[in-house]
This record gives sequence, C-alpha cells and structure tokens, in this order.
Amino acid sequence: MSDSHTSHDNSHGSVKSYVVGLILSIVLTIIPFGAVMTGAFDTLATVIIIVATAVAQLLVQLVLFMHMNTKADEGWNFMSFVFTVTILVLVIGGSLWIMHHLHLNMMIG
Repeated sequence: MSDSHTSHDNSHGSVKSYVVGLILSIVLTIIPFGAVMTGAFDTLATVIIIVATAVAQLLVQLVLFMHMNTKADEGWNFMSFVFTVTILVLVIGGSLWIMHHLHLNMMIG
C-alpha cells in the first residue's frame, strides 16, 4: 500500500518550500505596491518594477506551488508551459503592436 503512494509523494513540496514560496510571494507583491504608492520612481521605472516582479512571482508560483520542472512527466509540463507562453506573447504582443500603430495613424483633430 505504501508503494502506490511513493510516486505521488515525490511531486508534492515540503512545508519549507511552501513557506518560502509564501514569503517570496508576499515580498514580490509588496515591492510593486510600494513603488506605486510612494511615487518615488518615474512612470517607466515603475512599469519595469511591476513587470519584473510579476515575472518573478509567476516563476515562484510555478516552481514552488505548482511544482513545475523539466523532470515532471518527461518534460511535457514544461513543454506545454513554453507553448502557452509563446501563444500568449504572440497574442498580447500582436495586440499591443496593432494598437500602437492604430494610435500612430489616427487622425488628430
């Protein structure tokens, strides 16, 4: 009976990894919140801080809470994640590119 549970136990994290993930998530939430609320940075720096901490938090969530790595399920979890990110970058990047060119080509007045 214990042999059937050993394969599932390897995919779950420890309490330490969950606590580290929670602390990192809280810190990565406070940093952009503080940057926006204090107004200490110009707009571009604030946006860069928000994007950088969002990407870092995404990685923390995926690795420490979702247990995504290249070894799980022979790498298929990682490959599906790469495919999803690629599609999102294409859709969001294409939309922003279209909106930027529409903004440039709009008639003023």
